[in-house]
This record gives sequence, C-alpha cells and structure tokens, in this order.
Amino acid sequence: MSGVSARLALLGNPNCGKTALFNQLTGSRQKVANYSGVTVERKEGRMRGPSGREYAVLDLPGAYSLQPASLDEAVTRDLCRGFYPGEAAPDALICVIDATNLRLHLRFVLEVRELGKPMIVALNMVDAARRRGIVIDVPALEKALGVPVVETVAVQRNGARTLVERIDELVPQLANTPLQPVDAGADYHAQVRDILASAVSMPTRTGKIDDALDRWLLHPVYGLLTLAVVMFLIFQAVYAWATPLMDGIEAGFGWLGTLVAEHLPKGPLSSLLVDGIIAGVGGVVVFLPQILILFFFILALEESGYLPRAAFLLDRMMSAAGLSGRSFIPLLSSFACAVPGIMSTRSIQDPRDRLATILVAPLMTCSARLPVYALLIGAFIPQKTVGGVFNQQGLVLFGLYVAGIVSALLMSWSMKKFRRDKSEHPLMLELPSYRLPNPRDLAVGLYERAMIFLKRVGGIILSLTILLWFLLSFPAAPENAPLPAIDYSFAGQLGHAMAAFFAPLGFNWQICIALIPGMGAREVAVSSLATIYALSAPDDDAAIQGLTPIISDGWSLATGLSLMVWFIYAPMCISTLATIKRETNSWKQMAFATFYLFAAAYLASLVTYQVAKAMGAG
Repeated sequence: MSGVSARLALLGNPNCGKTALFNQLTGSRQKVANYSGVTVERKEGRMRGPSGREYAVLDLPGAYSLQPASLDEAVTRDLCRGFYPGEAAPDALICVIDATNLRLHLRFVLEVRELGKPMIVALNMVDAARRRGIVIDVPALEKALGVPVVETVAVQRNGARTLVERIDELVPQLANTPLQPVDAGADYHAQVRDILASAVSMPTRTGKIDDALDRWLLHPVYGLLTLAVVMFLIFQAVYAWATPLMDGIEAGFGWLGTLVAEHLPKGPLSSLLVDGIIAGVGGVVVFLPQILILFFFILALEESGYLPRAAFLLDRMMSAAGLSGRSFIPLLSSFACAVPGIMSTRSIQDPRDRLATILVAPLMTCSARLPVYALLIGAFIPQKTVGGVFNQQGLVLFGLYVAGIVSALLMSWSMKKFRRDKSEHPLMLELPSYRLPNPRDLAVGLYERAMIFLKRVGGIILSLTILLWFLLSFPAAPENAPLPAIDYSFAGQLGHAMAAFFAPLGFNWQICIALIPGMGAREVAVSSLATIYALSAPDDDAAIQGLTPIISDGWSLATGLSLMVWFIYAPMCISTLATIKRETNSWKQMAFATFYLFAAAYLASLVTYQVAKAMGAG
C-alpha cells in the first residue's frame, strides 16, 4: 500500500472497546465498506506515528475464538492467517483486551499468539479496573504472555497515546523478528489461571458481590420478576421524567413560530418557515427527552453487566419461541433502532436463529416510534395516576412495547414450526462482573445518541418536511374553491385516493398522507401531521397550536388506538428493509418481511378499530 509502513489489524472479543480504540487511532481518516462476498462490515483507517510513519489500521470483527462459530469469527480468522481472498495479510496484530474481564479475554490472546504473528496486547479499560480495585502487574503480564502489553483507555482523549508510541517503536522491530508459532495445548483455562495468579490481584469482595447478586438476578422466578420490574420502571420514567423538558421545548418552538409569523408578511416564505419547518421539526424535537431517557437506561444496563445475564435468563423462553438467548441483545438493540440490531445478529452462530432474529427485529419498538406513541398517548390517554403510584400513560406505553415483544416471539415460534431442522443449539455465555456504570461513558453515549437523532432531524426529517410542505401547498386552490386549499394539493389528492383503502382502519386522508414520508423515517409521521394540520388550520393562531389537542378533538379514540397498533407492525422504515436485504443477501427474505409486517399491521389495526368502534369509542 503506497506510503504505508505497516498494515495493522485490531482484534478482540466483542465489547472490549476495540472500535473505540480504532476511532482514537484513526480519527476521521477511515472508510467503511463490506468484505467481498459477505455482509460483514469492513473498517479501515490511517494512523501516523510520532516518527512520521504511516500505518493502515483494520478493525476486525469481534471474535471470541479463532475456531469460528459465526460469520464474523470466520472473517477474523481468515484475515489474521492471510487467507482471505483479496485482502493482504496484516504485518502485525493489536489484540485488545478488557482489563476488567481478563479471565475471558486472556484465553483469546493465547489463541491468537499461536498464529506466530507479530503482536501487541492493548490492555484496555485500565481506568475501570483500577476503580474496581483490580491490580495488574504489566511487566509480569508481558513476561507470562511473551508479547508487549500496553495500557489504554479508549474512551478518554489521548487514552491511546502510549499505544501509538509503542506501535511506532515496536512494529518495525516485530515485523523483522516475528514470533514463532506457540503450541499452547488445549487447556487454555489452566494457563489463564496461572497468568492471573502471577500478574493480577483481584479483590475478593468483587466475586462475592457477583455471586450474591447472581443468586437473585439469575433465579428462574425472582430473576424474571426483576427483569419485568426493571423494564416496567423504564417506561414509567420515560413519561414521568420527560414531561417538564418536553413542555419547555414545545413552548420554545411555539414562541419561535409566533415570532416568525408576526415579523414576516403572509406568503410562501412565511408558510414554509412556520407551517413547514418550525411546525414539522418542532413536532419531532419535542420528543428528544423521552428518547434520551430510554437510551440512558439501556446504556446503564449494558455498562453494568446485566444484559448478558438477561440473555441467559431468557434463553429457555426464547428457545421455545425458536430463538436463543443470543437473540436478546440484538432485539434489545432494536429498541434503539432495528438497523444496528439486525447488523448485530452476525454474532448469532446458528443461521436459523440469526434469520429468525433478523425477521422479527422490526417488531421491537424502536426509538423512532416513540414520538408517534407519545403523540397519540398524550392525545387519547388521560394523564392520571393508577393505583396511587403508576402513570396511566406510562402503562399504555409499556403495553405497546410488550405487544411488540409478544408479537416477535409468536412470529419466531411460527417460523420454527415450518423449518425442517428442529435441533436445539445450547447457549454458552461467560458472564462479566457487575460494575457501576461510568457517568462519563453514559454521558458520551447519550451525547452520541442525541447527535444521531438531531442529525436525522436536520437531514432526512427536515428534507422530507420541506418536500411535504411543497406537496401540500401546490398547486394552489382555484378561485372561489368550496374546499380548503390543501384538498387541491398534490398530497391532498393522493391522501384522498388512499383514504378508501385505509377507511376500515379508521384512518382519514391526513393520516394517509403522513404514512408516506414515514417510510423514510417513522418520526416524520409526526412532523408530517404537524405540517398538514398547520396548513389546514383556519387561521394563524390555530396553526401554531400544539398538535396534541388538534388530533384529540378531530379524531375518535378508535382511530387513535388503531394508529398506535399500526405502528407496532407496519414496515415503515426503508432503511430497515434495506438492511434485511443486505444481511440476508436475499430479495425474497426482504419481500417476506415487508409482506408479513404490512399484513399484520393492516389486520391488527382493522380488528382494533372495529372492536373499539363497536364498544362506543368511534
């Protein structure tokens, strides 16, 4: 490679901080693609050492072993050995390990060392290890492993500076004197025990605390009850904590809309800014506090070491539904967004379980649905306390999430019944130690999620909002038109044409219009409704009112419930469908996912609306 002194490969177990370290080393000088012939992501970047040497750095897929049990691990093994077609073999390996979980990670180091490649061990998360009282004798660890060991903190600024310096110093030397392949025998665990005894001091209280907590949290009854309570409290908090912040954001956008409307003459520009951009974007941004609260809990559970235990706890239940405990984390990730959730199924070893997880991941209630649910719940579910403790709106939100989960399990159970191979594959997990989440790590994670959300608002959501405003505003109504101007627009005509098909679900033509841009991003359904009703309002005062009172007055309860149910199932996100195609490499599987999700959405909404209407909610 022109101008490159050496080609380095970062490898390690999943969740060792490898990708964060890759970002530290390469910064913005990186590119992402896929390896040829497979759907596994390929990330490569450039790094410059203090000497001025340029290095190519490849971030290999996470692997627990070089004896592959998944596609990711097979790619990592072949690349390390120089066998992958079209990929040059790395000159040196940087094996990243978690300093708080050496019992698991050192086994992988011993396996990698057998390759005989020049390598450096990056001892990551040393700050977290120190906080927990873990003392690591780095020189003794180097001696036991026979390779250089460098401490890093990938999430801190300059946390990889020492590693960069050692790479610049050692890689040219290591490349000229490669390790000899080491036959470590089969008993890696015995070797790890010896290394830990000679180089690591673990506080005994940590193991005792872990055992005590596991007796309760992994109990087949108490553990499941605890998990249910935790998830229930999360959705209560989404409403209880977010309300003041949401009120402030809504008031801010209302003030801005009023200010712009007062200082601009009536016309297309004023309508675009007030009715299109401010009403549309403001209708989505107001839900940022709820999304961040949800992410706060997910990140905290992940940091604490609880999520693998939840996967273990749910394995038997998920196996009965045709999945495995390994499906839990991808499905939980899909609560944030189905795209990374589907991509994370690469770690699932069984191809049948992986495909089933991919196909049901869209049923998990992603954060993009949260603005829609919050709007509809706020409009139709009274804000009151149930049993003197629980928020009724939070109870409904929890019920919508549970409906998605139950539907996913029923769908995977149905797929299991029709597959030929009905053999079971046991789950094997090594559980990390419990740890208190680092406030800085949580803050960084929340900041990243907020930026992702706001970039969507400033990118696709803003673009679709402006496009929808144009379709709703043009062509203008003819003189002396008997209907509102919006009825004569391109979007109004399309909405009226769709209304006949969706009428049995209780959807009016405004809802039909909002469903179309919602295919690009579910949140856009809210901004679309805000724009539609702002343009159809009789005067400026009505146009700048909040969307919630408008739809609560204009829609029936049956329609509101039907639309909530629609969003549990509907294939409303093109990105998710594209990811299904890429990960399965099959148009057939993508078409199947689209069909079953749309059919389930239509049927469930139809039943909901007709039953609610019959009960007097119409």
